Amino acid sequence: MTPEKEKTMIDYLKKVSPGSALRTVIDDLVRSGLGALIIFDAPELHNQSVIEGGFRINCRFTPQKLFELCKMDGAIIVSSDLKRILFANVLINPDVSIHTTETGTRHKAAERSAKQASTFAIAVSERRKKTTLYHNQSRYFLKSSDELLRNLSSTLQVLEKHREAFDQILGDLNVLEMSELVSVSDACQVIQRAEMILKISESVKRDFTELGKEGNIMRTRYRELIRNVEKRESEILRDYSNLTLKRTKTLLSNLSYDGILDLESLARLIMEKTPEENISPRGYRFLSHLTLSDKEISLIVNEFGSIAQVLGSESADLEPILKNRAASIREEITHLREQILNGKVVC
Repeated sequence: MTPEKEKTMIDYLKKVSPGSALRTVIDDLVRSGLGALIIFDAPELHNQSVIEGGFRINCRFTPQKLFELCKMDGAIIVSSDLKRILFANVLINPDVSIHTTETGTRHKAAERSAKQASTFAIAVSERRKKTTLYHNQSRYFLKSSDELLRNLSSTLQVLEKHREAFDQILGDLNVLEMSELVSVSDACQVIQRAEMILKISESVKRDFTELGKEGNIMRTRYRELIRNVEKRESEILRDYSNLTLKRTKTLLSNLSYDGILDLESLARLIMEKTPEENISPRGYRFLSHLTLSDKEISLIVNEFGSIAQVLGSESADLEPILKNRAASIREEITHLREQILNGKVVC
């Protein structure tokens, strides 16, 4: 099991997703206009005297029991695995020197306790009917299922448009590669779209976690929209970047949306060229569509250096690497090139 200190807010969002026992309690509290402070147990709560008073419960966790205990003024302490309710009506006394952006007493106590004890705290506001989650230094406002579904639907529409554009310019790049007419700008535009898709997809992962099973239908669509995008981007980076794949990906991950959209800066960063310059791919992406192993692809790229040289090769040129498969692979190369030039989409 992951140690509590190493868990992230995403790990805890799973515990409050719609349909979960804890989410049932939270929703019932909000509907009833009740406030509550629920804190996951951690050694620091006791070692640093963050909690005082109250009374020991140590009973099996059920939504009904937790809801009833939340009607009292104090905080509820539950076990970190959420199997037991440990204490009720507890006074929370965290270090007041710990910075908090909250104004309400309950929310201040929740944020400070989460930071001081490196644990997870839930504050339900009776006045605002809102639920705030705290974990270490993180704070998150819990959204309703309807709000999450609306946001996801809108985001998936944007993602769909980016995917359509990505497939289009990837198809264009295929043809340009076969015609030896690729510019740095052509390759960078595909990388731009791929990065936009990946950044958007990363931003919705938390929403899917929070939705739980209610997001299953949308998750299926989401997976289809991002399918093979990262794989194709990696192949293109290996084809064109002057840096290692790992280094290039690190640089891209640190770029903002504005940085990704700056084509000239992107070209200089990744390829050390201007957008207008011509460039030839090494062939990783093209060869990945053939019946070749990763090792064979690397050997061919290292031997020939560019896709132009691969396309112009003969079976005899491939024999030192492929032995008795050279002729069949040569046929595959010819067939794939013809498919691309005839407008067949190769993703």
